[in-house]
Amino acid sequence: MNSLLSNRFPDRANGLPQFDRFNAAEVPEAIDVLLQRHDAAVAGALIAAGGSAAELYALIAQPLEQADDDLSSAFSTIEHLHRVCDTEALREVYSPALERVTEHASALMQNRGLFEAVTRIAKAPGFAELGRAQQTAIEHSLRDFRLGGVALEGEAAVRFRAISLALSQLSTDFEEAILDATEAWKKPIADIAQLAGIPDDARARFQAAAVGSGASYLLDLTYPSYAAVVTYATDRALREEIYTAYSTRASDQGPNAGTFDNGPKIERMLALKLEAAQLLGFENAATESLATKMAASPERVLQFLDDLLRQARPGALQEFAQLREFAATELHLHDLQPWDVAFVSEKFKALKLGFDDELLRPYFPYPHVLKGLFGVLGRIFGITVRKVEAAVWHRDVEYFELLRGDIAIAGCYIDPYARAKKRSGAWMDVCRSQRRAEGKHRRPVAYLNCNFAPPNASETGVGSETGATPALLTHDDVVTLFHEFGHGLHLMLSEVDVPAVGGIEGVEWDAVELPSQFLENFCWQPEALDLLAQQHETGAALPAELKAKLLASKQFHSGLFLVRQLEFALFDFAIHMQTPAPDLTQVYQILAAVRARTSVLLPPEWQRFAQSFSHIFGGGYGAGYYSYLWAEVLSADAFAAFAQGGAFDAKCGERFRKEVLAAGGARPALESFIAFRGREPEVGALLKSYGLAA
Repeated sequence: MNSLLSNRFPDRANGLPQFDRFNAAEVPEAIDVLLQRHDAAVAGALIAAGGSAAELYALIAQPLEQADDDLSSAFSTIEHLHRVCDTEALREVYSPALERVTEHASALMQNRGLFEAVTRIAKAPGFAELGRAQQTAIEHSLRDFRLGGVALEGEAAVRFRAISLALSQLSTDFEEAILDATEAWKKPIADIAQLAGIPDDARARFQAAAVGSGASYLLDLTYPSYAAVVTYATDRALREEIYTAYSTRASDQGPNAGTFDNGPKIERMLALKLEAAQLLGFENAATESLATKMAASPERVLQFLDDLLRQARPGALQEFAQLREFAATELHLHDLQPWDVAFVSEKFKALKLGFDDELLRPYFPYPHVLKGLFGVLGRIFGITVRKVEAAVWHRDVEYFELLRGDIAIAGCYIDPYARAKKRSGAWMDVCRSQRRAEGKHRRPVAYLNCNFAPPNASETGVGSETGATPALLTHDDVVTLFHEFGHGLHLMLSEVDVPAVGGIEGVEWDAVELPSQFLENFCWQPEALDLLAQQHETGAALPAELKAKLLASKQFHSGLFLVRQLEFALFDFAIHMQTPAPDLTQVYQILAAVRARTSVLLPPEWQRFAQSFSHIFGGGYGAGYYSYLWAEVLSADAFAAFAQGGAFDAKCGERFRKEVLAAGGARPALESFIAFRGREPEVGALLKSYGLAA
């Protein structure tokens, strides 16, 4: 049987994807069958009439919910594999599958008969007596019909559907170009002297990567490789070379200029987004995007960002002035360049705070950090985590179950290491949403993906239980792991049984980062560090002096970090507000104008940041990158509630679980926040966390 068609409510592994049986050739058949099932559910909904809201919900919404769930569960498996272990065979079937699913969804949103059927539920007697999640799902559905062009007619409707399809494919093409450009660049190194300053574990990885290449060491553009060079290499020319290659990926510049150029895709996407927004009656793409966010208007977003910039920039300028002076007086670098900043910052931190990040690595072996994370979750939320056997897509991947008491409530796959054919960065995806149907309960399951430097025993990483030297994480890596697990908890601790508004689904996009950023805070708590840190060879705890220095580093160059985030957010929002849509030259003119307000060191003219800005062009953050900062206001204020009872305040943790995580998208995020905090969010906690005056 097709492995993609047997995951509804089977006995095997609670409906987990059958990665051990997956064959890319199965994809076309699976999509055929699932779209036919969905069409049948739509046909049934169109003829349902009369009765109470509850009766109509059972006749219309529930069959559609089942069909939606079957399709999304299967397609999430296909999409996930495309991101984490891409192959030529999968690419050949993925694009046509994506096209068919996108076309189907676009047509569905313009199906007036179906819109009227869902409207009947909302207008039927007893709608107010439905469960909150059911009401919200119907309200969101009607909103999405409007945003999907249900009111459009004739050529406008056809054009809107064509735009939706084109944007979906362009997003995929954008990500694939970055992946291909990242893998196309290699730098063989013959003389170890050229790697002076780079930590031993990174050099060992470079040596392992070179096996069979004829070189002694091999650098690439995966983030662990790039970060090791720009942060630690004393060879300035090498830092410049890898910076140039990394910052011109998928562009018309750099060592592979024009080969994977995303520039034309950016122009096309911005033009299509604007056209789609205006077809729906919005002024621009930024305004259209706010229809599903907390922020009420573009003016509110820009005011929020401008206020933060006003607070952050003076501190950032002061920090950079100190950095430039240090570079000149201590390192004899009188012309500080972008490829020097990470290197000089690390040296400056070592001088100012008395330590560098590499001193921490031996205390953060990945297996122990993971165990410590699970310990933190137990103390905050009263859950336990255990590893169980399941089919996976790579030997490094592990599957875990979350339990409350003796009851398994959720599961997650963790794919920790960077490797070839895997998308860069870190992210969480939905594998399975929580659902109750047919008398059965299907638990939610998350995909948690990172790109940490793998153990040195293998170029592509080895499992954590092989006996090899474990992967040693930076503290930033630890924060990343907590961040993604926070997203996962939003899904896994959901108590909503309607997939459309359970977990992260239905949550306003500018609030979706609240749980992830909230959980990051625990990485900076002394009692949490006691669980997370252990010297990988001796088992010794993190020394008190080193712990104190780590905690003191939390606000190191926080102004520089914040203005960088503001640069991303302002640039993203500005290009999506433009009418007419900007061409690539204008995109970089807008970026230059934003940088004139935010940046403390302008990059070279040839830098092509936008062409690898996958968050907004390959992901879901277009006109929404500001969400990271908006949600950080919520997360900092939420974490401040733990101040009186301590970081492991279980009562406070239970309130957060119940009011924020469990509620998911079944009610507005502001309502959930107020239910937890007792008031609306305040910006003071965020400013305090950055060391800025409130």
